[in-house]
Amino acid sequence: MKKLEEYKDLCEKIIEKITPKVDYLDVRVGMGVNTSLLMKDGVVDEVNSGNILGASIRILNNGAWGFSYTDDLEKLEQVAENSIKISNSLKGNVKLSQEDIVKDKIKIKAEIPVSDISIEEKRDVLIDVNKSASLDNVHSTTVNYSDNESKSLFLNSEGSNIEIESTRVILALNSVASNGEVIQMGHESMGGVKGFEVIENADIEKFGRETSEKAIRLLDSEAAPSGKFPIITDNLLTGVFIHEALGHATEGDLILQNDSILKGKLGEQIGSDIVNIFDDASLKDGFGYYPYDVEGVKTRPNQLVKDGKLVGLLNSRESGGELEMGSSGNARSSISDQPIVRMSNTYLEPGELSFDELIEDIKEGIYLKGSRGGQVDTGKGIFQFNASEAFKIEKGELTTSLRDVSLSGNILETLNNVNGIGNDFKLSVGYCGKDGQAAPVGDGGPHTRILDALVGGSA
Repeated sequence: MKKLEEYKDLCEKIIEKITPKVDYLDVRVGMGVNTSLLMKDGVVDEVNSGNILGASIRILNNGAWGFSYTDDLEKLEQVAENSIKISNSLKGNVKLSQEDIVKDKIKIKAEIPVSDISIEEKRDVLIDVNKSASLDNVHSTTVNYSDNESKSLFLNSEGSNIEIESTRVILALNSVASNGEVIQMGHESMGGVKGFEVIENADIEKFGRETSEKAIRLLDSEAAPSGKFPIITDNLLTGVFIHEALGHATEGDLILQNDSILKGKLGEQIGSDIVNIFDDASLKDGFGYYPYDVEGVKTRPNQLVKDGKLVGLLNSRESGGELEMGSSGNARSSISDQPIVRMSNTYLEPGELSFDELIEDIKEGIYLKGSRGGQVDTGKGIFQFNASEAFKIEKGELTTSLRDVSLSGNILETLNNVNGIGNDFKLSVGYCGKDGQAAPVGDGGPHTRILDALVGGSA
């Protein structure tokens, strides 16, 4: 495989040749090594490792995109010509926002390169996780590990030239417990845009044990009551709500598609005045960290909600151009896909209250922890999530453990019912899917108190 510098020379020649024929073009090249391991019930089921190489060329002509991808970079000029043909065959009204021309080269530090760790050592981590998770009443475990070392190159006809070298690691565990009548699951993950130190610095025994203990605890939990209650959401469920219910609704492409409850609401009050929400791809400790988006726009903290008012949206150069807002640095995709607007690290800003202060005045409420998925209709502004576990709050104290608890409601009503924000902070590690594309993200925030929340259960 050639070095990135050799492909860079090829890309520069193509840009020089093609630029006079088009309104705009960009070239992306990606190369690297992916490794993944899957263990089911103590047995390694899959081991995959291999090199990746690909390039895409995107052409804008007369308001229409032409996009082509190849894993044979010797055909890059042919790919460029194909993109021109596609754009010339279409009609459109795409208008790109004006952004800074950037020349930069970034290497995101990995203290322990994953390439220095053997497959056997990575397998041993899965063995250790499975061993610590294999408690009484745990009937099944699934451990996933993956890492990626990558180098990417971005060049465009405006003069931007960006090289990025990075590493990403993730480890996830699902534990399934059963007592013969009830089945419950525990899930946890860890990771980062870092090297193998993510794993080396973690307490693997605690990670596996506590995940399974959660599943076991839920076996004896009560079914949840249904109705409106004051609730506390933990860091992870706070993050899921902010990401799914608010974050997607701020994506500029959904605004333009009339598929967001927030269309036309910039500057309006959409939540209580203690609500401050950010999306920040520049946050290095977040799993959604990246220094530049796939259109070469430098990332930064983007405030979406300030003191309850909608003050920002997430945009690519295309959506930002049409909305006359500029790009927020949120164009994302794999090399083989066209860029779309995506979140990165999306969170509610912490407040000043301790956990005890959040619950002390609640006579009868529910504490919801974690997420087991859900659904959102950004156009109608409604959502429904399932918590991993929950506890009753009675007279300011946590009491009975609950299972199968859901949280639903109207996005804007729920944001307006936020009346207490904790002083802690945590981001989750995971992936978000949109239009068939998956992107690594972080979402989270502090513990959060919400009044009159609609909770559902089977009691």
